[in-house]
Amino acid sequence: MAMALHQISPVAHLPVVLGVVRKLNLATLIDTFCPPHPAQVLSCGRGVEAVLLAMLDGPHALYKGGARLEERGMLPFLQPGLTRTSLQDYRLGQILDALFAVHLHRGFGAIALNALEVYASPTPWLHQATTTIILDGAYEEAAHRSAEPVPPRPASGHSQDGRDALKQVLLSLGVSSDGLPRRLGVRAGNTQDRTETRVAIEEGVALGLDGVRGIVAARKAYGKRTLGLCRARRGGRITLVPRTCAVRQELETWGPQPGPFPLLLDKPGRTRQEPPRRWHGQSVIRSGAVE
Repeated sequence: MAMALHQISPVAHLPVVLGVVRKLNLATLIDTFCPPHPAQVLSCGRGVEAVLLAMLDGPHALYKGGARLEERGMLPFLQPGLTRTSLQDYRLGQILDALFAVHLHRGFGAIALNALEVYASPTPWLHQATTTIILDGAYEEAAHRSAEPVPPRPASGHSQDGRDALKQVLLSLGVSSDGLPRRLGVRAGNTQDRTETRVAIEEGVALGLDGVRGIVAARKAYGKRTLGLCRARRGGRITLVPRTCAVRQELETWGPQPGPFPLLLDKPGRTRQEPPRRWHGQSVIRSGAVE
């Protein structure tokens, strides 16, 4: 049987990503917070799908999104009859503003909890990390009413990208051991990681998630106040003790030199060619003061 091909589009990985997004029911969830207007061709949920696909396909300036997805042949999959003019940057900007007005925690929490339910992922530990988002340009301080969410303030701070001359905001993210997001926070650019860890613990407890045993974080989570907060909230904490701390120096020189550490965790490699990942360690009980 002869077949005529009218068009071939290099869709690449985007249909797989869209399939995952549709399985999570992302567009419907977002549209419950930002109901579509009859006069709008593109709803907020479909617009977020488009922005997400464009971001995962290369440089993601808003004005390039429609053209990029059209080249990939993804417009009919997003919405029947959709054209690139409906994905112009002004409309996508309106969608992002509407999401911010809803409050990021509300929308993010609903999507994250739905993902956990769809994939039935156990999440006994909340993995906490922060990163800086570099900004450039002038930012006006807008007046906000008490009922409005206050956006994060761009400010100078310790830049994880090494670009201290530019202002930034701090992104705080808590994920499960499988990488599924549990909580999100956007802070002013001069927020310290040590302070943000304690806020992350409080917000993790406030979510009321079943089965959560504690938090896993980098060395910024080490400290008497953070440990005291974990004890007060009856949560565990896994962190790296800095080399400058006396308790680590004492442990390194304590007693006879240990033999090979026992195997604590054994996982297969991320790929078939990668060897298994194994972690060895030893538990030692030490007393210490907390606040």
